[in-house]
Amino acid sequence: MSMKFIMIGCGWRAQYFLRAAEILSDRLEVSAIVMHSEKRAQEIQQETGILTTTDLETALDTKPEFALLCVPRSVMKEWILRLCKLQIPVLCETPPGQDIEELNNLWKEVQILHGKVQVTEQYFLQPYYAAVQNVIDSGILGEISNVSMSAIHGYHAISIFRKFLGIGMENCKISGKTYQFPVTKTRDRAGWHTSGEILTGNRARIDIIFENGKAAFYDFDDEQYFSPIRSRSWVIQGARGEVRGDQICYMDHQNRPVSEQMHREDDGVYNIDGWSHRYISFRGERIYENPFPGARINDDEIAVTDLLAHMKQYVETGKEFYPLREGLQDAYLSFLMDEAVKNPGKEIISTSQSWSV
Repeated sequence: MSMKFIMIGCGWRAQYFLRAAEILSDRLEVSAIVMHSEKRAQEIQQETGILTTTDLETALDTKPEFALLCVPRSVMKEWILRLCKLQIPVLCETPPGQDIEELNNLWKEVQILHGKVQVTEQYFLQPYYAAVQNVIDSGILGEISNVSMSAIHGYHAISIFRKFLGIGMENCKISGKTYQFPVTKTRDRAGWHTSGEILTGNRARIDIIFENGKAAFYDFDDEQYFSPIRSRSWVIQGARGEVRGDQICYMDHQNRPVSEQMHREDDGVYNIDGWSHRYISFRGERIYENPFPGARINDDEIAVTDLLAHMKQYVETGKEFYPLREGLQDAYLSFLMDEAVKNPGKEIISTSQSWSV
């Protein structure tokens, strides 16, 4: 049965969720969109054909079963609490607050209101990260002790570090520094650039050492999401093996070293099928399968669509997929990362927050 939901805000990121809702049209329906300005509301309604208004009550008249928040972090807390007071389940964008004090206040107030809040942290649902998590969970690498990653920024990186390392609310010490290097402008949200313009890229190098001895090594350039000349890399090391990109080296049951690759299979490559990701395999077994086979969407869109599917299940069953407390911890540690690079040479030490007690 199709479930209705409303969207608050409709910027660049929200477009991903609109496309996801189309893919899940047999399960989910965007019944209304709420915008800040009347002019923008009229434009969005004309573009999408979806009821768009500046009035929340008008949107609620469509009887939604949850709300998706795609608003700036400066008003995220206000919207979360407003919806919680109305007993409407919330799926909120990351991060859910502007600073550490606001994160703690949000948690305390949501608990008082018995609010139902999940967070749109999607990276663990992307094919590569989900496949690696399955390799980790299989045990062939042994217990994971350290992860080096140069791929995603801030709270997204913290999310993956914590999942791969099996970290809950453990405290940590953080130190880092930002470096500036020249890089040619190639691509951004607006598209490709061929002027050859040289930009100054900011590259952050940060060490995060958890109290149990596990470590995360962060390396990210602010051009990295879009630039084809600033590639991504991953190294996940355990006592009995490691993942390095799509290469997996491990010890077999006779303690002999083995090196094999994860294999990605996509439709539409060198054939006339419509392009679609199918699965990732390792040792002849599928360790990840696209839950939306045939859909012509990229890895991030797969993850975002999966988030919406999980949110429907959460509303129906109460099964959490990315609870508010996890999103708060990711945001908290990312704020400490920001503090660390602003104070190179100084070790920033985390403490237990209200949601981690």
